[in-house]
Amino acid sequence: VQLQASGGGLVQAGDSLRLSCAASGRTFSSCVMGWFRQAPGKEREFVAGVSWSGGRTYYADSVKGRVTISRDNAKNTVYLQMYSLKPEDTAVYYCAADRDGLGVRDEREYNYWGQGTLVTVSS
Repeated sequence: VQLQASGGGLVQAGDSLRLSCAASGRTFSSCVMGWFRQAPGKEREFVAGVSWSGGRTYYADSVKGRVTISRDNAKNTVYLQMYSLKPEDTAVYYCAADRDGLGVRDEREYNYWGQGTLVTVSS
């Protein structure tokens, strides 16, 4: 599976932004998909995850209520809709695919990673 993240940019606090992650490969629809982020000087952290069917979603406490993860298996794409963005949301956002679905929140369980897209939130 190859992943291509897009949709990042410079926004103001309170704005919304939608990230997309386009996947190639026939196994996408069977993968758990996740979004992670890495802020400057910090370790990469889990943001959100979605089951292969889209029926289950998982969120980090820091973003719960402000982001929605979804997927369209017909388009081989996973989305991260972000609302009420804060300066502390500034980070490079990565999408990732977990073919075994063993640990949605654990980045070590993910087999494939996109290149990242930068989100900058100004105050």
